[in-house]
Amino acid sequence: MNHLDTLESQSIFILREAFAKFQNLGLLWSLGKDSNVMVWLAKKAFCGNIPFPLLFCDTGKKFPEMYSFQERYSKEWNLNLIVQNCPPLETIDQTLPPASRSAARKTEALKILIKDQKLEGVIAGIRRDEEGTRAKERVFSPRSQEADWNFKDQPPEFWDQYKTSFPPGTHVRIHPLLAWTELDIWRYIERENIPVVPLYFAKNGKRYRSLGDRDITFPVDSNAINIKEIIKELETTRVAERSGRAMDHESEDAFERLRVSGYM
Repeated sequence: MNHLDTLESQSIFILREAFAKFQNLGLLWSLGKDSNVMVWLAKKAFCGNIPFPLLFCDTGKKFPEMYSFQERYSKEWNLNLIVQNCPPLETIDQTLPPASRSAARKTEALKILIKDQKLEGVIAGIRRDEEGTRAKERVFSPRSQEADWNFKDQPPEFWDQYKTSFPPGTHVRIHPLLAWTELDIWRYIERENIPVVPLYFAKNGKRYRSLGDRDITFPVDSNAINIKEIIKELETTRVAERSGRAMDHESEDAFERLRVSGYM
């Protein structure tokens, strides 16, 4: 087995373990490269038919290309998609910086989904290498009933031994891609020929490395017009993956505040 085979097997094991241990699950589908890989892995894990719904928290401000991608592949992949509209900005914590406050709308929409769908666990496509706060996560990460995250009180996960038994009322986030890197994601997309939103490919010297709302997400300089060129670029670049996300340039604790309150 090569490196990608090992990552794939580990992620499929995590997905199957989550399905075996939790009654009600949902998988977050943000339409980005990571969550598309996660959907692909879930299809492999369950013989082509994902046995739980996909969740989309809609801010109404995604790029048109993202909505087109969602419409096409939710049908082609036969997905059970649940869309939850995000609450208005004026209802969100006003002490957060502007971009973080806008992003926090998705947290509140997810809390509505968790309550309405009675979800014991939510599968999310975060990676440790993507952002410093996410590096503190566990594969099976317990939350409070309100989805709050205490990063100082997380179970140990030595030698890929995961704690999956929690007290009643505990909400759990499951992270099958935690050990993957951005390069792993693109190499797997290339190997498996996984569709992605075309905004990832350069146009007029710019491309998106991370996709979010169109008013708080910006492209980076790049001439990579296909997956091979993206991989080559990532092998040498020193530019951070989320450099185009406005919220990552706000106050130092803004992202951690979002994560503690339940942000993906």
